[in-house]
Amino acid sequence: MNINDLSPAAGSTAKAWRKGRGIGSGNGKTGGRGHKGQKARSGGGVRVGFEGGQMPLARRIPKRGFNNIFAKPLDAVNVSMLNRFENGDTVDVEALEKAGILSGVKYGIKVIGNGELTKKLTVKAVKFSESAKAKIEAAGGKAEEIGGKAEVK
Repeated sequence: MNINDLSPAAGSTAKAWRKGRGIGSGNGKTGGRGHKGQKARSGGGVRVGFEGGQMPLARRIPKRGFNNIFAKPLDAVNVSMLNRFENGDTVDVEALEKAGILSGVKYGIKVIGNGELTKKLTVKAVKFSESAKAKIEAAGGKAEEIGGKAEVK
């Protein structure tokens, strides 16, 4: 096979419609916009979510609780996942990403106490649950709190 033998899959490419180029094109005169009205005008149309003056759905639905737009959610890691590492290893965000346990950590990790830990590890994380801290220390390891992903690098 040569590069000149390559072509797109059948039906995957279509020629662009050239609107408003005469009645012979099949898309002339009004150019697919119909007759008159707001959507036929240049710059015409309504904003996203506009329902013609009816109370929009986003305002009709009841709101509950509080959603903090400045929240920095942490990625959770179970204590049982840390058994993949060798005795004496230091486990931080980079080590977890390298091991394939996590990917794309944005704000840091929180270690939670699901499962058991059999290895002696030094674990560096933004937060630890009480049970996770107890299990790491019971296995002879150390739980070190750091201040977010920026400090890890």
